[in-house]
Amino acid sequence: MTVSVLTIIVAVLVLSLGLFVLRTVPGVRALFKWRGKRIVTCPETKQPAVVNVAAGEAALGVIFNEPTVRLKECSRWPEREGCGQDCLQEVEANAQSCLVWNMVSKWYEGKSCVFCKKPVGPLHHVDHSPAFLGPDFRTAEWKNIRPEKLPDIFSTHQPVCWNCHVSETFRREHPELVTDRVPEPRRTM
Repeated sequence: MTVSVLTIIVAVLVLSLGLFVLRTVPGVRALFKWRGKRIVTCPETKQPAVVNVAAGEAALGVIFNEPTVRLKECSRWPEREGCGQDCLQEVEANAQSCLVWNMVSKWYEGKSCVFCKKPVGPLHHVDHSPAFLGPDFRTAEWKNIRPEKLPDIFSTHQPVCWNCHVSETFRREHPELVTDRVPEPRRTM
């Protein structure tokens, strides 16, 4: 009799856990869908703005069948915090394509470093970040640039790999320590 009671308790726990997982999987998907900074065009100013959706709230809304998508942050806040959040229509229509990470990844796709000519390659979250070369011939890592400036930078800057960015930064900051040498011609025998 003790074994059957224990079996029933375990079965109820397993079924409860299964039901919980089935209920929360859409919520987890919603959490991953809505997290991250996005660049949108502000309906009011027609200028780029950076927004962050309240992903946790959206995930809970999916779990409890009350989907709600609201902004958590906006680069125009606190001055315009009471806006109608009309930019959410753009976010909902292009949830993945307006993510800052995806926009930057797409821009670097198929491009080569202006210095060494090696492909910049795909972006990775745990790898060194590539950089931009500006019209002033200074390099800057893309992560150190305010996201709302990126659309303009995409049209005026060139891609630079991490290694060349480090070299050029060192060259700019410590010119007294850099010696340029002309490579010797190859000797033929």
